[in-house]
Amino acid sequence: MSSSLVNLYTAAEEHTRELPMSPYMFGALALAGFALLLAVLWMFRGAAGHMSGGEAHTRASERG
Repeated sequence: MSSSLVNLYTAAEEHTRELPMSPYMFGALALAGFALLLAVLWMFRGAAGHMSGGEAHTRASERG
């Protein structure tokens, strides 16, 4: 019985699939994607003040 389990284990081990690229490349792509999202977010950092005519920014700077 144990020899049939060993044969089954070795047969299952042969049918593994490899990743299409290195695991480090997956990390690099994720890091690049998050950096791109951060850049898009950074482009809109003052959009609320510009859309309200800048009044909110002026009132806040007069207080403190």
